[in-house]
Amino acid sequence: MELILGGVVVVAVILLVLGLTGRSAGQDLVEERVVGKTKKAKREKRKKEKGPSAIGAAVDRAVADRGFAQNIATQLARADLKLTVGEFIVLSVTVALGLALLFYMMHRYFFIPVGLLLGFFAPRWYVSYRQGQRLKAFNDQLADALNLIVNSLRAGYSTLQAMEVISREMPAPISQEFGRVVLELQLGVAFDTAMFNLLRRVPSEDMDLVVTAMSVQREVGGNLAEVLDAITFTIRERIRIKGEIKVLTAQGKYSGYIITALPFALGGFIYFSNPDFIAPLFNDPCGWMMLGVAAVMIMLGYFVINKIVSIEV
Repeated sequence: MELILGGVVVVAVILLVLGLTGRSAGQDLVEERVVGKTKKAKREKRKKEKGPSAIGAAVDRAVADRGFAQNIATQLARADLKLTVGEFIVLSVTVALGLALLFYMMHRYFFIPVGLLLGFFAPRWYVSYRQGQRLKAFNDQLADALNLIVNSLRAGYSTLQAMEVISREMPAPISQEFGRVVLELQLGVAFDTAMFNLLRRVPSEDMDLVVTAMSVQREVGGNLAEVLDAITFTIRERIRIKGEIKVLTAQGKYSGYIITALPFALGGFIYFSNPDFIAPLFNDPCGWMMLGVAAVMIMLGYFVINKIVSIEV
């Protein structure tokens, strides 16, 4: 029965993964023999621009007009992941089932719920990590981009032309974001709406300051180059101060990470290497109380350390 159940779960996970890949290779081979080379080229072009997979599209229809679906779509856009909401949900379920199956095959039944929770939230943590890395890269490039806008404006370029220069000359991710702004403006979207969409994709405080200054300048007039030049100086000083603070607080921050992770890592190592040694903690109600109190105190210490080393600039 264990082998049968494990096989069923494996097949289910494989089917979910294959559902994300769209069409199968066998269908491609049949279509190539039937439609010929010309239609095959058109099919390959459509394949590059294809929408979500069948399972992802079904989940998209099921969660349409839901608040959490809109939130997931915003998070995916901020992380620059080319996934639909349905595909992301299917991926989360697939990873959760895969980890649960792994613990089941290792006969660690106590960790099956942990594997389900960890696997379900792991893609969300990855999206958050991508967001943080992309936002940091955007903020690091923003001062140079503003300097390029200032020089372009002083050379006689318009604001749209200056943004187009950024989309061509600067590296990603700032070139991608300003390229989207230029595209929206060329399609007739209002300037304030295009910049608001940029802030929705990249929630940067520095960019918010830039957008506010540009909106005010469009309404009341003034020298935009001088305003952006002053903002550039402010952003560079803020980056410098943040770098100094990061260096001074690095030891405390990583000490908090190590102290927090060490008990969990040591407990997991003992559980997998010598289960009988740690079994009394799980067989006795007092052991569960001790684990609960220890977990609460560890997390409390982590939050206190994180609060101490987090300095707003």
